Amino acid sequence: MYQIIYVKPVEKELRKLDASIRKAIVKKILALAETPRPQGVTQLHGSNNLYRIRHADYRVVYEIRDSNLIVLVIKVAHRREVYRDF
Repeated sequence: MYQIIYVKPVEKELRKLDASIRKAIVKKILALAETPRPQGVTQLHGSNNLYRIRHADYRVVYEIRDSNLIVLVIKVAHRREVYRDF
């Protein structure tokens, strides 16, 4: 099993979300511990280890570190804002 690690801004962003959306997104993130590359995952162009999953209008961008069995959640944001820093 992979260990899930959040960067600080992700925790802050999750707290801002509506409770029902937050619960669904956290459930999907926790599922990444068993299957870090689930069906429907997309690898971001120009990167070897950045992936994204979707929930409604929100995206979760994360990095998979296979050597350490870590999934690092980098960003959770609305689809119009999530790719601005990449």
